[in-house]
Amino acid sequence: MFNLQGKVVLITGLGQTSDEGWGIGAAIATLFARQGASIYGGNRSLESAERTKRRIEEEGGICDVLSTDVTDSASVKALVDRCLQKHGRIDILVNNVGRSEPGCPATMAEDVWHSQVDINLNSVYLTCHHVLPIMERQESGGAIVNIASIAGLRYIGKPQVAYSATKAAIMQFTKATAVIYAARRVRLNTVVPGLIYTPYTQDLAKRYAPGGDEEAYMKKRDEQVPMGRMGDAWDVANAALFLASDEAMYVTGQKIVVDGGITSSTGRV
Repeated sequence: MFNLQGKVVLITGLGQTSDEGWGIGAAIATLFARQGASIYGGNRSLESAERTKRRIEEEGGICDVLSTDVTDSASVKALVDRCLQKHGRIDILVNNVGRSEPGCPATMAEDVWHSQVDINLNSVYLTCHHVLPIMERQESGGAIVNIASIAGLRYIGKPQVAYSATKAAIMQFTKATAVIYAARRVRLNTVVPGLIYTPYTQDLAKRYAPGGDEEAYMKKRDEQVPMGRMGDAWDVANAALFLASDEAMYVTGQKIVVDGGITSSTGRV
């Protein structure tokens, strides 16, 4: 099951800031490569992307990476073109870029708002803008998996209005586009992670832990989850693999929430 042999995957945000732990993009790229796919990744930091590339190649997988600004159409097109030059097709697109900045509409600076929209939402539009025509021409079509967040479904205890709004928009963008392309053999779905333990989470603890108590910050996040613990990057990657695979051939316009039960609860804070 979940055989991706011969498939070409274009993924954004696969970079890994260190050799410790796993980020969501790195885990998705690695899991897809383990299933036989050839990976072509775009990432703002080429150094971070190279770290994931090395991990995949050490396991015998295929991975190429390119420094990419996902908020710039020309940069995204260059990524898509390079992937086509190498492989001649794009079977799967994974949009994994995201960034959260604190603030409510009254306190958030306008440039921060626009930057959040660019990074979280416009990036999804730009990759789809350049990739959908390619998938539509392919006899086998294609599959697109967008990574959102439960912040787009409910308030999760901190003011991050731009992040919440853009992640909600990704879900509706995915649903609407899935209907438009349903008869064109292209499927679009969303994975919606909850609180996930990644190197980025560790960075958030360093930035926002009250009094610098990172351990207490992590403990509180664990306690917010009905299962009693945060998930990890592989929980998200496994859901993405299902949606990208032929086993999900009749699934489009849907979302899989990977959150340990948070959005089904009244919320423990």
